[in-house]
Amino acid sequence: MPNGSTAPLHSGNVEGENITFKQTMPGQGFELEYNGVLKDGAIEFKRVTPNGTQEFTAKRGEIGTRKDSVRAKQNVGATRSRAPRQTAVGPAIGENKATPVDRIKAAEGFQVELLYSVPGQDQGSWVNLCTDDKGRILVSDQFGGLYRMTPPPSGTPLHGQDIESVPAKIRGVNGMVWAFGALYVGVNDYEQKIPSGLYRVSDSDGDDHLDKVELLREIKARGDHGVHAVVPTPDGQSLYLVTGNNTTPAQIADSSPVRQVWGEDHLLPSMPDGLGHNAGVLAPGGIIYRVSPDGKTCEAFASGFRNVFDAAVNRDGELFTYDADMERDFNTPWYRPTRICHVSSGADFGWRNGTGKRPPFYADNLPAVLDVGPGSPTGMTFGYGARFPAKYQNALYALDWSWGKLYAVHLEPNGSTYTATREEFVTGAPLPISDAIIHPQDGAMYFTIGGRRVQSGLYQVTYVGGESTTPVDSATHVSKDRQLRHSLEAFHGRNDPKAVLAAWPYLDHDDRFIRWAARTTIEHQPTATWADRAISETNSGKKLAALLALTRVTGVCPQHRNNKTPPVDAKMRSKLLGALVSVDASKLKQRQLLTLVRTLQITLNRLGRPDKATTQRLIQQLDPLLPSESPESNWLLCETLAFLESPTVAAKAIALIQSAPTQEEQTQYARSIRMLKAGWTPQLRTAYLEWFLTAANYRGGDSFARFIEFIRDDAVDSLGEAETKMLAEVLERKPQRRSALENLGRIFEGRPSTEWTLDELSAAARHGLTRRDFRVGRQMFAAAGCYACHRFDNQGGITGPDLTSAGRRYSAPDLLDQVINPSKVINDQYSAVQVLTQDGVSCTGVVVNLHGDAITINTDLTDPSQQVRIDRKEIEELMVSKLSPMPVGLLNRMKKEEILDLVAYIISGGNPKHEMYGNGTTGDDG
Repeated sequence: MPNGSTAPLHSGNVEGENITFKQTMPGQGFELEYNGVLKDGAIEFKRVTPNGTQEFTAKRGEIGTRKDSVRAKQNVGATRSRAPRQTAVGPAIGENKATPVDRIKAAEGFQVELLYSVPGQDQGSWVNLCTDDKGRILVSDQFGGLYRMTPPPSGTPLHGQDIESVPAKIRGVNGMVWAFGALYVGVNDYEQKIPSGLYRVSDSDGDDHLDKVELLREIKARGDHGVHAVVPTPDGQSLYLVTGNNTTPAQIADSSPVRQVWGEDHLLPSMPDGLGHNAGVLAPGGIIYRVSPDGKTCEAFASGFRNVFDAAVNRDGELFTYDADMERDFNTPWYRPTRICHVSSGADFGWRNGTGKRPPFYADNLPAVLDVGPGSPTGMTFGYGARFPAKYQNALYALDWSWGKLYAVHLEPNGSTYTATREEFVTGAPLPISDAIIHPQDGAMYFTIGGRRVQSGLYQVTYVGGESTTPVDSATHVSKDRQLRHSLEAFHGRNDPKAVLAAWPYLDHDDRFIRWAARTTIEHQPTATWADRAISETNSGKKLAALLALTRVTGVCPQHRNNKTPPVDAKMRSKLLGALVSVDASKLKQRQLLTLVRTLQITLNRLGRPDKATTQRLIQQLDPLLPSESPESNWLLCETLAFLESPTVAAKAIALIQSAPTQEEQTQYARSIRMLKAGWTPQLRTAYLEWFLTAANYRGGDSFARFIEFIRDDAVDSLGEAETKMLAEVLERKPQRRSALENLGRIFEGRPSTEWTLDELSAAARHGLTRRDFRVGRQMFAAAGCYACHRFDNQGGITGPDLTSAGRRYSAPDLLDQVINPSKVINDQYSAVQVLTQDGVSCTGVVVNLHGDAITINTDLTDPSQQVRIDRKEIEELMVSKLSPMPVGLLNRMKKEEILDLVAYIISGGNPKHEMYGNGTTGDDG
């Protein structure tokens, strides 16, 4: 597929426009080739298969929708080429420069110095740093070669003559490390002048210049999501190679910790990205490989990433990475924020294309240790060796390119894994920060800004405060749970007669990472040695984990089938479904119930729909559980019962849609029943179609409107002829357009406005936060528009701070002060900038992206798609705004008791069992 943004053929295309794109279908044996000129609202295209070429004509609006048979059958969204990308760093004019230090803020006691403003037209745009065996800094140009320098004394800038070009003929380096006496690099050559993959660069003649280049392992890649970091493994014997989801998986050794039973595992058809991004790309997504120093052995250590750029290993020998979000998914139920992942052996972190991304609660993927928020993850490093206070020596530093943040992530051991909190260590606007290292000799931090041909700079961070910088104890933290997990992980990738006996007791361990390690161990053993035990196991928790393993290794996801795949094992399907039906769901813990329903979904997907009698037994088992006590359970139950054509799920789903306070929950239930045929009445169908009129006013990422359109298309396609005629009026009705806040706040229509004071509400909160109403608090959170901008309990927007943990940071008066006086204290991450161009154009918003000479600003926090792109060379002035983007008066139309319910909801973190609710109403949806 050519470089460029992706977009379906729709009304925005103009007559005479050239539409050219090509889509290779992994595992399908053919590619789609679109080539032609849009004429009279149609374009001819070809599908090339092993049996020849078939020609089709698609009309405007048909490509990328359910009406397009190619998308319906293959989940392919059409794409179109865009204007050529900027091919060189632009001149340093106006704001097109390395960010000045007066616009960079560091944690208390730290100072940031700009050592070198990179002459972009000569030395490109810098993205990676490392030190060699003599302490010199090596740096890479994303589209060029390597440079070397000796770091100057603190307070002394670098000059052009201090920078030497490395003679090795290497380019496109996106990751590098000095190991085994040489420089190992991950090459991701966008221009494909050399193969992408793992290289070794060394000094062939002892003259202290790197000149020898060896390709150790080629990995096919395209675009930004390609081959990235190289990191030594904790045992010092191998290297981790970090790759994104636009790489073609390498030849993976059978000894890999990841069990290679790839699956999309969507019970209902998944929808591709509304603008075609990564359409047709299947699991495993991004992979972190474990590669031998000679490149000959290549194992998949973990998979299921979107676009991981870097990784780091802590003193305990544990690997961490920072995975990217999909900004087009903002405000959908399948959106997943950028996140810090503890990467354990054999892990799958659940990236799938389009709507198929696995939420954290799925049993067949692992969760993050920390959700960060919107951004574009780049470099990572631990602070070991830094001349910083102890807290910062132990921190994990994670870099966000688009939002200009360098986070200090503070990890705390928790069982066999960790919990984490984050702190904004260095921030700037804009600050496209690409990599950071701790220098082993001077103990300073060095970081670069650059990439995507933006103007680069090299910076130094030092501590100048009064705290001690004495090196901290470097001993490994001993954890019995971690030792247990490691003992199970030792079986990954190999057959061992002791493995099943060793792992079985831990299949239902309270620690999720231990459960994962135990199940992965089982999956690596010959199925015949444990299948019967899985079917007959009497402990429900262990049984469900074993059945999940069994359906994964005996079934094949339909989207991964080929002509060598054996037929579906109907006998195994009967055994699995019989075993799942035998589990008494009413006696399960919440996590076990989620495992039960998810395992059932995978079984039905991989092994097929059962007979009518078995289907009826499954409906009888699951139907009484919906609605359940949590949105997560409702997600899985609603999907599964809709697939089984339960006669009651339509009414239950519509009730859930009408009571759910967030657009994410509503959208998920609407998506689940879009192809349902059973159980509809005219009233239910009308209510469902009217929801789409409401949803037309919901806001989200660039693909959001297309996703809603896809869901509606499927819902309309599922109507019979008589239903279509009966519902003609509502089908033809057009939505009334409202702003996001107007749409969310309709509950307040007709109410008077009250200018609440901080003193008045603080006094009420002092004695009024008992016996509060959980349901009303949640309703007020939605009605005030909080979900439009803020993430809360894994739902809501991404343009404001995550409020889930606000109750741990703020007292009730402090929280009220933040709402009533939003500009009093502005969160650095979400502070707006004011831009004035040379032409007198003024713009205020949050910087969300850069590319070449352009800066992109989100101008409406309630609508992530409202963005303005400005040429930095034409900016006359850029300053941080002193006004919060958060509007004032959000509480003015609430009653005092509703405000107290809202405060209780936020401080409780959305926990209906919090002490503030006492014997009050907690609802059944918490």
